[in-house]
Amino acid sequence: MGDAMETFELIAPCHFGLEAVLKREVQDLGYEITQVEDGKVTFLTDTAGICRANMFLRTAERVLLKVGKFRAVTFDELFQQTKAIPWERFLPPDGRFWVTKASSIKSQLFSPSDIQSIVKKAMVERMKEHYHISWFAENGEEYPVRVTFLKDEATLGIDTSGISLHKRGYRQRTSKAPITETLAAALLMLTPWKQDRILVDPFCGSGTFPIEAAMIAAHIAPGMNRSFTAEGWTNLIPKSAWYQAGDEANDLLDDGISVDIQGYDIDGEVVKAARENARQAGVDHLIHFQQRAVKDLSHPKKYGFVITNPPYGERLEEKKDLPGLYRDFGEALRRLDTWSAYVITSYEEAQRDMGRRADRNRKIYNGMLKTYFYQFLGPKPPKANV
Repeated sequence: MGDAMETFELIAPCHFGLEAVLKREVQDLGYEITQVEDGKVTFLTDTAGICRANMFLRTAERVLLKVGKFRAVTFDELFQQTKAIPWERFLPPDGRFWVTKASSIKSQLFSPSDIQSIVKKAMVERMKEHYHISWFAENGEEYPVRVTFLKDEATLGIDTSGISLHKRGYRQRTSKAPITETLAAALLMLTPWKQDRILVDPFCGSGTFPIEAAMIAAHIAPGMNRSFTAEGWTNLIPKSAWYQAGDEANDLLDDGISVDIQGYDIDGEVVKAARENARQAGVDHLIHFQQRAVKDLSHPKKYGFVITNPPYGERLEEKKDLPGLYRDFGEALRRLDTWSAYVITSYEEAQRDMGRRADRNRKIYNGMLKTYFYQFLGPKPPKANV
């Protein structure tokens, strides 16, 4: 059984360009950051931190338990260095362990399948020597290992999450080209939107932006309704640590709040799916969904936020509709002249067709797709008289 005070180093991968948001989340959980690199944040925790990171991080793709980092330019070096890692500290003799993913960038060792088989072989050799067994049944809990090579430096981690953390469990139905839950949460957290301000998504698709916003507003932990691979690692993490993380999530929950969050889409079927997803997430009472075209976007109140992921013509026949669509969008925003708008799209002519230049523009990689996060900043609301 792991000692609660034992220190672990965890690696949380995230979208390229959004490391700062994840870094802030980790610090808010109270953990010390040891490194921020492209697409990942590394930090120190105790055993409870493995549970809390999975339960509360909104913008991480998964949480890896870091077990080793070393330089290797030959397969022999990879084997010896992997074998030197104290795998017995992490794996019980009946654990099921395999290298689920290997990736290599700018390194001499680049064949994923070779890296996978050599790391596995070295793990087996180490465990044989330690446990004095020559054969492993591997019929216990799962310990999937991930290896990344960058400039000949290998980092090895055991995946504590299992299914990627963006799968919160609420999105049963998706529209085409949906934005992931983790990316939506990170983009929301990049804006100054707070739950007392109006939020409208005029291209809501399967509802991801409004749902993530409602979950943030109601303090619903993103990991509340799902399970994690490491829940079975009783050799490292006592069951009580998972119960405590769950209790903490329940205590923070405040879904009796009143918010003004709206999602519109021109497609009625898509709106139905968004409503169903919101119900699965437990936030359908906090969001108003409606079938509505972007040209009809309006709101009587001032100083609201538009946060959205408009179509960007991934299919050729849609390409011809884009200029008109973005023009309509630009005109609607001009009517909402005190509002701020945040738009993520890979459509290169977005600013031209909307008829205005963004105040800020940030490049973000959505998978392999280069997208732009355009920020059109409205005036700040006047200070309320206190």
